[in-house]
Amino acid sequence: MKKDIEIPEVTGVKVAVAKSLDQNGESEWRAYLINENLIDLEQVMITTKGYEKADGSGRKTSILRHVIQGVAPQSYAIIERVQPTTFGFYNEFWVSFYILNELFDKKFVLPPFLEFDVEIIDTLELPGKLAH
Repeated sequence: MKKDIEIPEVTGVKVAVAKSLDQNGESEWRAYLINENLIDLEQVMITTKGYEKADGSGRKTSILRHVIQGVAPQSYAIIERVQPTTFGFYNEFWVSFYILNELFDKKFVLPPFLEFDVEIIDTLELPGKLAH
């Protein structure tokens, strides 16, 4: 039954954790969903969690669920605030969405990183890390 369900490959969609400054000039980390496609992402559902070891074992964070009604073409949406204390974890973002009534689904994982080990995320024009 499950083998009969075809879920197409996800392209043009990325997840990033990036740093910006709040109104007080203090660092603020957020997870972003980036849509590089030329079409809307609709009814986006995202589950996030963190775990200490690559196999999912060890300490874990809470599981959070988010719904974003839509992400316009070539834009982005904020998923959630991220605490720097979770950078030592594998951060997982399970993203499901529709494009023209077709379901797409992909798991993005951001491996552990250091706060200063970042690159510029072009779409956001912010320093951060891309999940793969």
